[in-house]
Amino acid sequence: MADTLPSEFDVIVIGTGLPESIIAAACSRSGRRVLHVDSQDLHEDVEEAGALQKNHALVTSANSTEAADSAFLPTEDESLSTMSCEMLTEQTPSSDPENALEVNGAEVTGEKENHCDDKTCVPSTSAEDMSENVPIAEDTTEQPKKNRITYSQIIKEGRRFNIDLVSKLLYSRGLLIDLLIKSNVSRYAEFKNITRILAFREGRVEQVPCSRADVFNSKQLTMVEKRMLMKFLTFCMEYEKYPDEYKGYEEITFYEYLKTQKLTPNLQYIVMHSIAMTSETASSTIDGLKATKNFLHCLGRYGNTPFLFPLYGQGELPQCFCRMCAVFGGIYCLRHSVQCLVVDKESRKCKAIIDQFGQRIISEHFLVEDSYFPENMCSRVQYRQISRAVLITDRSVLKTDSDQQISILTVPAEEPGTFAVRVIELCSSTMTCMKGTYLVHLTCTSSKTAREDLESVVQKLFVPYTEMEIENEQVEKPRILWALYFNMRDSSDISRSCYNDLPSNVYVCSGPDCGLGNDNAVKQAETLFQEICPNEDFCPPPPNPEDIILDGDSLQPEASESSAIPEANSETFKESTNLGNLEESSE
Repeated sequence: MADTLPSEFDVIVIGTGLPESIIAAACSRSGRRVLHVDSQDLHEDVEEAGALQKNHALVTSANSTEAADSAFLPTEDESLSTMSCEMLTEQTPSSDPENALEVNGAEVTGEKENHCDDKTCVPSTSAEDMSENVPIAEDTTEQPKKNRITYSQIIKEGRRFNIDLVSKLLYSRGLLIDLLIKSNVSRYAEFKNITRILAFREGRVEQVPCSRADVFNSKQLTMVEKRMLMKFLTFCMEYEKYPDEYKGYEEITFYEYLKTQKLTPNLQYIVMHSIAMTSETASSTIDGLKATKNFLHCLGRYGNTPFLFPLYGQGELPQCFCRMCAVFGGIYCLRHSVQCLVVDKESRKCKAIIDQFGQRIISEHFLVEDSYFPENMCSRVQYRQISRAVLITDRSVLKTDSDQQISILTVPAEEPGTFAVRVIELCSSTMTCMKGTYLVHLTCTSSKTAREDLESVVQKLFVPYTEMEIENEQVEKPRILWALYFNMRDSSDISRSCYNDLPSNVYVCSGPDCGLGNDNAVKQAETLFQEICPNEDFCPPPPNPEDIILDGDSLQPEASESSAIPEANSETFKESTNLGNLEESSE
């Protein structure tokens, strides 16, 4: 690869997160020569366990020989917080598929089918067991229950799971959807509408009415509450026109403001946690009104909720923009590490990179994802942390006639100093998990370790595998087949001045933030693009094939690509396309 790589580019992008991928596409589309590299480090030294009691799901290094018969948490140096986690995890079959599920280079040991005194056993790590590296045999005296998904089936079907390290949704009128439509990148992906929004109250999960029809058909609300809610939501849609309605309340929280609006506690809960989805303690009245308006504004564009989800996971989105970059001439070198940046002593500008083969590659602009910087350059940066958990379960948190529901649920914080937990439950039709299972993502801003932040919510909504083995007990909660906890670094909203000795032509792209949408990534990408290419259009659509001027017998790169895309696919995200067509195309 090094022998054939050009020695000079206009823009070099290091890292394949969403902001970097958007910028690479925009620069390539504007005619810049772009090199996009990503070392894709596997971080084999990572050790972390995130397990429920009686349901140990252990993540260890493939080379670890330490005893692991109980759950443990990583030190800060060992945590996944140093990873760049925007891209979708690639599932590859383990050399021993009955014993391990690989996630981004870490070995994950989940529930086995063996039984010891009616409890699931964590595999022993004695020298004898480790040398054999096989699961304990299942007790044949107990017959498995009919249609019960087992851990062995999950491992066998491992390639059917697409696990995002970053859990987000797309607002149907958000900046990312607008960019997908404008740039025509939407033709590279397919989407499904989030089918329902849930709430957790008094130990029960229930569906929240979103649209006007849902409100008036809801059996959870009295007729008086329905009128109250519709009146308040109508006000929120045009709250800027009625400043007297919230004048004097700007300095208090949105939670306190709702108490002044003659809303019942039931309605306050729904608006706060299922519509505005804001913090009770940190969100001001204006923030809450803006969030509520945005939610309502996004309703109905593509379905009954404001959200969309890309088939195969959020990792498809950077891939789509990378494809656009490649169509217009961008060059990609994955698993191609950069050894150093070459900085001119006099001008203090970066002149080139030195790659893993020692090749010197010159460029005018360099975009680097934050996690690629050495520690001495980030010594003054104060990072936040994101707590994450990923579960594979056997059924939905709220069972309905359809087993293909895609749900979002917010569980409010219980104690001061903690944060609300966002739960996104994906069904098999999203192409992220095998049929008969659900992939569940839990996310919150970290106050402690991921397990400490999220375990209490997991225990409220789910049960460990072994608890289902008790005879004659009716358990309504889904059971956990596999679990993983980890922390991620949140480098968003960090000022450029916090980095030491950063050359003026090196631009920093932050990793994922804790927000539900992708607006931060799009804003960041557009801002940096305008610094590199001032006064140029940001990701304009490719020209129509009939508008392309042929140069002799050759065809421009965009022409060959555009003509190769079926006409129907390019219509996927036009406003006139309804959700029914989208769902039909995604089956």
